[in-house]
Amino acid sequence: MNFLQHKSVVISFFVAILGMANFALATYAEPVFVYKRVFKESVPEYIEIKVPESSGNPTFEIRQLDEEPGATAFEVSPALRSKIFNLVGQLNHFKGVDLDVHRKIANLGEKTFRWENGSESFEVKFNYTLNAPAVQLLQICEGLARQQELLELLQRRMKYDRLGVNDALMQFETDLNKGVFPEPQRGLPLLDQIAGDSRFVEIARQRARALAERIRHSS
Repeated sequence: MNFLQHKSVVISFFVAILGMANFALATYAEPVFVYKRVFKESVPEYIEIKVPESSGNPTFEIRQLDEEPGATAFEVSPALRSKIFNLVGQLNHFKGVDLDVHRKIANLGEKTFRWENGSESFEVKFNYTLNAPAVQLLQICEGLARQQELLELLQRRMKYDRLGVNDALMQFETDLNKGVFPEPQRGLPLLDQIAGDSRFVEIARQRARALAERIRHSS
């Protein structure tokens, strides 16, 4: 075998390996729903949530636009994933869908729903919508973002500002009262930790205990 023939065999081998890898990725990849909201001069300015349909780890990213990007994994129950992808299906996986009201209203931030499945993807952008499934999906996404934002705030206060824990709990309680959180039970480990730790002020421990009991009873 001369040099050119050997080179051709090597190239063919790597092309075959690459093809097998792409086939494997296509075979095992699962659909992913992505929500993104960009709203300059607000807090936060950027929100992105990614939820795989079944086994993959959901991630969230909440920050100002000038901050370093970085996604963090979090948990979403199978029931909520199912609800999300049911709504995505009702919206035809965003293929050929127009959700914006197209009226002169205030800028509420550019929102994007995106569906990815291997090499196939569809997305829709809007400022404000009256479409019922889209409104439900938006409420879930914004609720998940707020839920994770407050859980991160609680974790920071517990570590660096124990006297500020009660204020963070009050914010959590306010949004819980409004029904903002899709899965408030995600906060139970932190609430239980605060309730049982004598290093936190008593009013914070009592509030954490009451919130945990309320969430458990409502579940």
